[in-house]
Amino acid sequence: MIKDFMDSHGFVICAYKDSPYLCELIESLLAQTARSRILMATSTPTDTMRGIAAEYGVPLLINEISAGIASDWNFAYAQAETDFVTLAHQDDIYEPAFTECAMDAFSREKNPILTYANYFEIRPQGRVYDNRLLHIKRLMNAPIVWFPRSRFVRNRVFSMGCPVSCPSVTFNRKRFPDFRFTDTYRNDMDWEAWYRLAKEPGAFLHMKEPLVGHRIHEGSETTNSIGSGVRSAEDFDMYRKFWPAPIARFLLHFYERGLESNDLNDLIK
Repeated sequence: MIKDFMDSHGFVICAYKDSPYLCELIESLLAQTARSRILMATSTPTDTMRGIAAEYGVPLLINEISAGIASDWNFAYAQAETDFVTLAHQDDIYEPAFTECAMDAFSREKNPILTYANYFEIRPQGRVYDNRLLHIKRLMNAPIVWFPRSRFVRNRVFSMGCPVSCPSVTFNRKRFPDFRFTDTYRNDMDWEAWYRLAKEPGAFLHMKEPLVGHRIHEGSETTNSIGSGVRSAEDFDMYRKFWPAPIARFLLHFYERGLESNDLNDLIK
């Protein structure tokens, strides 16, 4: 029997221009073992996007202000009509059990902040469940799994890097109805968001199963920001929130080594 979370959980798809993977994402949301509301939000509507939304019966909401990724994510978050919301990235996919696992985690915690899942990569060669970056992130998430309510532990983890996959996060919107991503960053607005939320009382609930597929391709914002150097500058700025400059530079060196796994030519199984 399919569980019904239409009144409590929703996906809001963050769409940008024409993604060749958008249909695959929507189909993965429709294939969930639990039903949720599905909306799509964009500041760059196209005829193709409108056609896909109509084909799948997904309401398309237009952000009239095109001011970058943070603006788009904030608009998407504000459109949610449910207490719990997942911002779905247009190039990624969700395993069928994602919604059910996230809502089950919320139901077992008195004061949840968010849930987030382990993830795998989708590359031209196929699915990748283990490489250097994924291994490092799993190690970093282990303390949060053991101590989900500890603000001290979360701060120590985020002082070393960002192990949270943004599209895998489901927010407790009932508790944080006015939450916003900062527009200071182009790439690290998610790390900065977890940095702020980590200071709040309550639990970060990590689902160890790989429930989200994150696509690595030449057109992705993550790949582009690494190549342009934007990622390094923003990562250094984030490290400076926790450490003096010399230590921040030292940590950045090792963090960048891990991010080399985002190179399409670097496939470490």
